[in-house]
Amino acid sequence: MIRQLPKISIVRDRSRAMAMLDAVMSPDWKSRFYSFDSRWSPTEGMASMRDGCGNDYSIVFSPAGAYVRGFDHESPMTPYRLTPPAPWPGLFDGVPEAFLPQVTEPAFSDDDGTPRATVCFWREQADTEWKCGAVEALPEGVADDGSAEWLFDVLLDGRPEAYQQFAEDYYEVTVSLEAVRHVYALRPLTKSIVSSLNPDVDLAGLEEDIAEIGYPLRG
Repeated sequence: MIRQLPKISIVRDRSRAMAMLDAVMSPDWKSRFYSFDSRWSPTEGMASMRDGCGNDYSIVFSPAGAYVRGFDHESPMTPYRLTPPAPWPGLFDGVPEAFLPQVTEPAFSDDDGTPRATVCFWREQADTEWKCGAVEALPEGVADDGSAEWLFDVLLDGRPEAYQQFAEDYYEVTVSLEAVRHVYALRPLTKSIVSSLNPDVDLAGLEEDIAEIGYPLRG
């Protein structure tokens, strides 16, 4: 799956576009699927997904590169397969030193410090590809539900059409493909683009979201 991901800058731009679209589609932050916090720390930005069913992912963008973790609560690789919980063998093997703080980051862990992850991969700035640990294979007869693919499906696809289909299913409305293409190109928002996506949202009311996402104000 990770071989399908493009370079870090493209993943970041796609993530910002998806978050901006969700901000327009859902004024209520808690109901959004995709988010992006360009000010997650003084030197880091973070893209995230929450599906409301206990599955999520986080992508931390830093000067060192990008660190990705995802959690599928029904995966056979869940840390909660054991008592006490423990990460799947090999999941965090080889994580570069620069990303080690993300492995134990409280925002990605339970109260007891257990990392909430069933998939993990990363890419340092000098790398030519995304990497992952030497993850132990599942026992014979145990099926993988493909969570590494479906958690990141819209991001992996990369086409505006993929977001349009997701949004029409999730928000149960018709979504303008032209408007989605506009945002995927990271072109500044206009009143007409915003109203075509959600007539109940005003461009002026998106100022805080635009700043948080780091979405371009000018072309």
